[in-house]
Amino acid sequence: MQILMTKAAHERVGGRLKTLAPNAEVVTAITSDDYELAGKPIDKDAINPEIVWLSLDSYASGTLGGLYGRLMKAEAPRWTQIMAAGIDNPIFRNILEKGVRLSKSSAQATPIAEYVVAHGISLQVPINTQADLQAKHEWKNTPYRELGHTKWVMAGYGNIGHEIAKRIKPFGVDLTVIRRNPAPDPLADRVLGFSELSTTLADADVFVLACALNEETRNMCGEAFFRALKPGCILINIGRGGLVDEDALRAGLDRDQPAHAVLDVFQTEPLPADSWFWDHPKIRVSAHTSNSGDGNLARGDELFLENLGNYLAGRPLRNEADPSEVGL
Repeated sequence: MQILMTKAAHERVGGRLKTLAPNAEVVTAITSDDYELAGKPIDKDAINPEIVWLSLDSYASGTLGGLYGRLMKAEAPRWTQIMAAGIDNPIFRNILEKGVRLSKSSAQATPIAEYVVAHGISLQVPINTQADLQAKHEWKNTPYRELGHTKWVMAGYGNIGHEIAKRIKPFGVDLTVIRRNPAPDPLADRVLGFSELSTTLADADVFVLACALNEETRNMCGEAFFRALKPGCILINIGRGGLVDEDALRAGLDRDQPAHAVLDVFQTEPLPADSWFWDHPKIRVSAHTSNSGDGNLARGDELFLENLGNYLAGRPLRNEADPSEVGL
């Protein structure tokens, strides 16, 4: 069995990997064109992995393209662990089309959930108003609606959605979840299918987009969505930019539907310097960076090792993607 990964990843987990899969032949990528086997160079065309780990550092180091190329040229690859939570990128569809099992990452769910909660709370508790009063040396009361009296709606309920729910429920918020499978969940007050999304808009104090981008969800936040949205609602998008019709959002902001938008993702990325989003007073912009927590690498390592153990033992893979998620 041959496993392909970055050299940096192997340096982090090599000892544990040897215990878990002692007979595995581990090929490591130094660059997109340079590979090693047992510390010695190996011709990239001689690489034929059964398992490929597209770790987070493969993206940062520029080796992702090479690893992907080796996977797609392999004779019979069987499983790949990726660094992404969403699989709308065409390369992941290509992997699934090749018949390779693919497991998604949940490593980034922790920082993304913290991002959502931090912004959601800071836009409800009057922190900015209090700062303005401080600057003016004004002693003035700043009443606000308690978080336990608010209603949150979340479209999408995968690993990220669960982590968000775990953090907001202790505040006592009322949580409605919208997802493909409307089975009950202990952290949600109610779970609805996407066909019932419109019934939640009039009562939502915070609406979180945490769902995948596909033909069903593309531009789902359009004119009708925003016109039905509760005035004063906070919209937070950490899913994909394609979920939101950006012209409809701009018009909605003029009516306070929503009153604020926290956007980490956009239809065009990087966001052009002349985009209207940057300077809009009701928008918070971040550069697709809600996932940038300092624990991602370690959680990704743990997930790969856990799933490798599952793979070798014939157990279900954690976070395995279904081909239907990319329309196959």
